[in-house]
Amino acid sequence: MPKLIDEIREYGVVPVVKIEDARQALSLGKALMEGGLPCAEITFRTAAAADAISIIASEIPDLRVGAGTVLTVEQAKRAVSSGAHFIVSPGFDPKVVDWCLENDILVTPGVATPTEINMGLERGLNILKFFPADVLGGPAALKALGAAYVDVKFIPTGGVSASNLADYLSLPMVHACGGSWMVKAELIKAGDFGKITDLVKQACGIVRQIRAKGAQE
Repeated sequence: MPKLIDEIREYGVVPVVKIEDARQALSLGKALMEGGLPCAEITFRTAAAADAISIIASEIPDLRVGAGTVLTVEQAKRAVSSGAHFIVSPGFDPKVVDWCLENDILVTPGVATPTEINMGLERGLNILKFFPADVLGGPAALKALGAAYVDVKFIPTGGVSASNLADYLSLPMVHACGGSWMVKAELIKAGDFGKITDLVKQACGIVRQIRAKGAQE
């Protein structure tokens, strides 16, 4: 798990995917790889999620594929049995979190309040999803939380885009960001994987710029 969470930090951004047809999963995975981002969070918002995870995990083993919008232990079990490397949930469900920890599965539960952050710390989790980031106050909210929780890192998700990705990644308490703008459902449905690759390359370029700037400071 430590290696995977470090890899996610290096990627800087995790594509949050809603896919309706699992038959498009392989093309999507190839588009992400071509764009230079070997990572994807396939959300359990559609019936195709588990099959999509299974296809990517088996056909593109170098791509770190996880499951998002995991609301129950049953979904977590199905995701892991399909090949998911990590679990992401929109909120903090103790049952889901505890099951993942008991089974040595990387989990980043969503938090929105200090109370939920405390729940994570009680379980030894110091990297948490901040969701919905934009609605909750964006970078300003993260700065305030970071001042109180100096040992916690966040993965803001929800409202993150190419226009504000740099604002988030510039913050020391941000581990990485999650976003769907690179992999919009309509792009996947239309089969416009070239556009997805272009958007991924753009996102990776922003990550590199921020990292290079940080190294100079």
